[in-house]
Amino acid sequence: MNTDPIKRSLEAGGLRCTPQRYAVMAFLREHEGHPTAAEIFEAVNRRCYSGKDPRSSRATTYNNLRDLVEAGLVREVAVEGRAARFDAKGLRNHHFICDRCGKVEDVEWYDVPRPRSGSLGKRVLRECELIFRGLCAKCAARRSS
Repeated sequence: MNTDPIKRSLEAGGLRCTPQRYAVMAFLREHEGHPTAAEIFEAVNRRCYSGKDPRSSRATTYNNLRDLVEAGLVREVAVEGRAARFDAKGLRNHHFICDRCGKVEDVEWYDVPRPRSGSLGKRVLRECELIFRGLCAKCAARRSS
């Protein structure tokens, strides 16, 4: 039986556990923030996560992120006018995005009521997430001083 949680989650998501995909998941699970695809690419190629050489092309890293998002193992946080950021903490949460510095922070999960039919008109809902916008504590402190 496979006891590695990353390998188990990849298999449960219907994905093969390649060294590059493993490296992306390992980085995202241990990273405190919400890194961009470019930051993930750089980190994966700097560090060996799987015991093998995880060197990966930019295209492979981006394709793995797309596959992980589609499998529901990673969440993509779209930030208007900036690079998308990624989150693989496994906990449901909403996000706060700072208008000044672009920092993305986790916000406690609040259940958002869905329409009774599970749809909006002809749209079928998969999930609902709130995005809060404003100034983070650091930018707000700079603004008031």
